[in-house]
Amino acid sequence: MSSGVDAVVTPRGVVDLRGVGGAEFAVAYPDGAVVVVSGLPGAGKSTLLRRWSGPQPGAVAPRTVDPRTVHEACEAVMPASLPYAVYRPWARLEHFRLLRASVRRGGPLLVHDCGSRAWMRRWLAREAARRGRELHLVLLDVGAATALDGQRARGRHASARVFARHRHGLERLLAAFTRHLRTGGPSPAPEAASVLLLDGASRSRARAVRFGTGPVGAAMGSSRQGS
Repeated sequence: MSSGVDAVVTPRGVVDLRGVGGAEFAVAYPDGAVVVVSGLPGAGKSTLLRRWSGPQPGAVAPRTVDPRTVHEACEAVMPASLPYAVYRPWARLEHFRLLRASVRRGGPLLVHDCGSRAWMRRWLAREAARRGRELHLVLLDVGAATALDGQRARGRHASARVFARHRHGLERLLAAFTRHLRTGGPSPAPEAASVLLLDGASRSRARAVRFGTGPVGAAMGSSRQGS
């Protein structure tokens, strides 16, 4: 872990770091946690996952499951003239098979997901719980304009229809979390042991992840948290 990390966040319940300044920090989860990183296409999920999936001193690096990897593998064996829409169901089935196998295999796991599908989170939570593991959610709230800029920068674009569907689902979920933090009541994602809300600035400051117990740095307390 980088020596530049000065603080640690150990999320439980809902932890909101949007608009919270401070130093770079690490995020600590229990052994074997399944951590789903969610947000709009272009929000920076892949960048965050690459940063978090590197080797960890004295620990096993987390595995990462990204649907893009399966998409590209399927694309490589299909005729170039065949539209992705034709074999999308097969690619999705392969992604779910890989995801289920990765959860069953054990060890820390990072999952790239849009986050707008409650059934997906519930399924992952059940699969993890059967093996004594927790599901945790990281939700990137960067706004549609920033996400579209991110798509342009990476040279890969979600269709307007897909982007609109994800945007609608995520905006509803983020609004529900904002209400939860303001008024209390049940979490909008009760299947997750924790939900970490990050904006563009706090996403950039989340420099590392670690799994298991033990000190990482000074505890970071300037966050809004709900049960």
